[in-house]
Parts: sequence; structure tokens; C-alpha cells
Amino acid sequence: MTSTATVTPAVSIADAASQFGDASGYLAVASIGLPPRAAVDAMRADLNAWFHADRDPQGYDPVIARTRDSYARLVGVAADRVATGSQTSVFTALVAAAVPAGAEVLCVEGDFSSIVFPFLQRPDIRVRSVPLDALADSITDATWLVSFSLVQSATGAVADGPAIAAAAGRHGALTYCDVTQAAGVLPVDATMWDSTVCHTYKWLCSPRGVAFLTLSTGMQALLRPVQAGWYAGDDVWQSCYGPTMHLATDARQFDVSPAWQAWVGAEHAIALFASLDIPSVWEHTSQLGDELCDALGIPQQHQAIVTWSDPDKRELGKLIAAGIRASGRAGRLRASFHLWNTRADVAAVVAALQG
Repeated sequence: MTSTATVTPAVSIADAASQFGDASGYLAVASIGLPPRAAVDAMRADLNAWFHADRDPQGYDPVIARTRDSYARLVGVAADRVATGSQTSVFTALVAAAVPAGAEVLCVEGDFSSIVFPFLQRPDIRVRSVPLDALADSITDATWLVSFSLVQSATGAVADGPAIAAAAGRHGALTYCDVTQAAGVLPVDATMWDSTVCHTYKWLCSPRGVAFLTLSTGMQALLRPVQAGWYAGDDVWQSCYGPTMHLATDARQFDVSPAWQAWVGAEHAIALFASLDIPSVWEHTSQLGDELCDALGIPQQHQAIVTWSDPDKRELGKLIAAGIRASGRAGRLRASFHLWNTRADVAAVVAALQG
């Protein structure tokens, strides 16, 4: 992929945080993000216009185009390398359909099901899973595709993206990276991998139903648009009826028809994150995570998602009783920090657990 030019951040973390409501005690962004005020206002205005018969389908096209552009800037690719959709698993199924019979797909043990299960529906391929820290070293000449999350959902662990990409390159393997738990909090350079997928309802604070797939030109050539519909046409509004169809020639040929209202909210949320200095967001959030680790007496994890053992969910129950929103995954308590969180949230967690 060819990276786009770097855009100077226009919004500070403090200014961005002010665009959200009172999010004190909210440590559950790894489960579901919170919308910025502009997104809520836009969705309300859109629903009102729809209610008053003042909306038409074509009017959403510029919204989707602007949102695609914002996401492309955020992950460092050209907009023609970005396909739009609604679900991570649907895009994964598209990739899974392209795996040659008998080929190997290498996955991570305990990774999120949406980037594993579609491959398991192919009994004619081999799916092998290894620990995250062994992923790069486990790639062999027999590996056709490496499928992994840049940030693990259950633990918050960050994969060594450059090492995985380098190892895949040495062995001629392709890469498919899920950045759902990364984009918006951790810097993402989608040009590093052949393909990436992202659902935006977590760290990008968008309505559920807005997802993106990025493709190198080489990866695009290997995929078949088996889900092609009218929105994948070169001219969308001339592609509504068969039998003749002219697909878009770029990544748009993998677009699926949009859930319009969701994109109205996503436009503002993703534009906001595209205007931020994401390395500063990561520094802010991972520092809060380490401060929480220090306060709890556990090793620093250097992550925005902090987890520790809580198999019976007793500690999660204490946080919920104290009005703190967190989550439990795979027998661990999961506290996730975003740009709206402060040291007061760290103190609140400690107080709730010690109370």
C-alpha cells in the first residue's frame, strides 16, 4: 500500500475529551465506546429529517465518502484502498473464501472469534493457532495467511506488528490484521500488512455497524467480491438492477450497502480521531494503565487495556457497585482507558477494590 501524507493534528487530547459527556468512571471502551457530542447531534438531526420526510438515500453518499477519507487518513492509506462494511466477521469471511484449498492459516490462541471462526468453516484448509508471542516465529513457508489482532481483546496485549510483517515477508505469507482494539488509541499504519479490518464502535466511538477493510493492490487481486451488491458498483446508482454490472475497480468493489444512520454518527467520530495525535493518546492511556498496575501491585502492562485475574467476577462486581464501568473477559477483569479518563479514574478503581 502507499501511505498518504502525514496530517498535522488539529485537536488536543483535552479538547477532544471535552467533546464527550461526563465519562468519569467509564473504563469499558474495549467493549463499547462513547459517542462524541457532534455524532449524537448529527444522528438526532438526521432522524428528525427522516421523520419529516426530508431524507433521500443519495444524500448519504457524501457522508460515507467523507468517513472513508477520515479513516484512510487515520490508518495511513489512500481512500481507494478502503472498503466499507458493517461487521468484522463478514470481511473475514471474504478473506477466508480466498484461501486456496490445502493452505495454512496461522492464528493466535485466544484471539477474537470474528477473525478465527470464518476460517474454521473451511474444512479444506489448515488452521493452526499459536501463542501471540510465538506468532512471528511460527510462520513457515507453508503459511498462506497470518490472521491476528494488533491488540488482543481479552488481555490488551499488543502484537509485534513489524516482526510479524517481516516474518510473513520472508516466508511469502500474507497478513490480515484486526485493528478493532487499536485504531483510535494506538498508532496504526495499515500499509504494514496486506489487509486490515476494523469495527469502529469501540475506540473510534462510532455507532455499531460501521466497519472498514483495507487492502493492498496485491491482496485485492486475490479476493473475489462474493458479496457484491449495488453499493459495490463503479456508479452506485446505476448498479441497482441486473444483469449487467460494472464493479468499482478499487477496494470499493468490496463495499456493502450502508446502514445510513450509523454512518451519520461515525462521520463525526472518525473525523475527530483522524485529527488527533494518536501517539499522544496511546501515551496518555497506557500511562494511566501503568499507574493502575502500580496501585494494584501488579506488573506494569504498558497497555490501554489493563487486565488481571478475576475468575469469579468478585472484583468486577465491586467496580460496578461503585458506579465504575469495566468488563470481564476470559476469567480476567478488563479495565480500558481512553482519552476521557484521568488519574481520578485510577483512584476510583483502587478505592472500590479496597473498600
